[in-house]
Amino acid sequence: MDYKLNETYITFGGFVEMVRFRHVYFVIIFTFYIMILGSNSTIVCLIVIYKNLHYPMYIFIAALLMNSLFYTTAIYPKLLLDLLSDKQIISRTMCYFQYYIFYTSGGAEFMLLTAMAYDRYVSICKPLEYPNIMKRTTICVLLVLAWLGPACAVAGSAFLSAKEKVCYFTLKELFCNNSIYKLNCTVSRTLYVYGIIFLFSIAFLPMIYIIFTYTRIFVVCYHGSKNVRRKSLQTCTPHLMVFLNFSLLSAYDVIVVRLETNISQSAHFLMTLQLIMYTPLINPIIYGLKMSEIFEKLRRLFCQVKQRLY
Repeated sequence: MDYKLNETYITFGGFVEMVRFRHVYFVIIFTFYIMILGSNSTIVCLIVIYKNLHYPMYIFIAALLMNSLFYTTAIYPKLLLDLLSDKQIISRTMCYFQYYIFYTSGGAEFMLLTAMAYDRYVSICKPLEYPNIMKRTTICVLLVLAWLGPACAVAGSAFLSAKEKVCYFTLKELFCNNSIYKLNCTVSRTLYVYGIIFLFSIAFLPMIYIIFTYTRIFVVCYHGSKNVRRKSLQTCTPHLMVFLNFSLLSAYDVIVVRLETNISQSAHFLMTLQLIMYTPLINPIIYGLKMSEIFEKLRRLFCQVKQRLY
């Protein structure tokens, strides 16, 4: 009996009015997916192609946008397939794989934002030491840690959860997130403690560090010249906007599941869509509009495309 329970399929029950709005959902989500792929890929390609963008700040931006591509590719194809299917189901193994990718990329987002905050802090608060600190080796180490740390931490969580026996087979979500714990027959104290440690190390500590670094940056900018303040705000504002946006959406994901708040299915459906759509789409827009170097490259690219068309 236990073997059958552990091999059964899990049903997604988070969709609202599937019969009536199935094709509307598909068109909207597919459109967003294409926009996410196009916008993120464009900026990553610009950073790779143009040598004058081969600086730590832009390398971290490219890594952040690549992380968004990785994250959406793990969620969107399955979600679109479910919208066209009569039954929205997934095997337990694939569910844990989706869970693993979702939270690995989420943790990597926090770590990459932390690396970007450190880069801005050194650039503005220790400008003379910047070339010696932000070497190619330092950048590589930060990038490896940003992905490897969350990947190892989430692997431990997925392994512990997979060992638990499943008694419930309907997940009130659109994809596999930390709601999978509710499928287990019993509440694991080990999993609960591990989850808190993971949340603290991958999310809270980076958030505290980012807040600290930006506080230091704004203090330095306040006492600096007008030109220093302008340049600092020009590079720091996009990072801060992305950080605040991602932190709020991540807080919702944790609060709804962990605290088991009562929220209507329709409201939760809309918030879940925002969680998977807003950040991957808004990040390239923010960096494309707010970062002058990237914006200039985008403007030239569109001008060239326009000339070829006409």
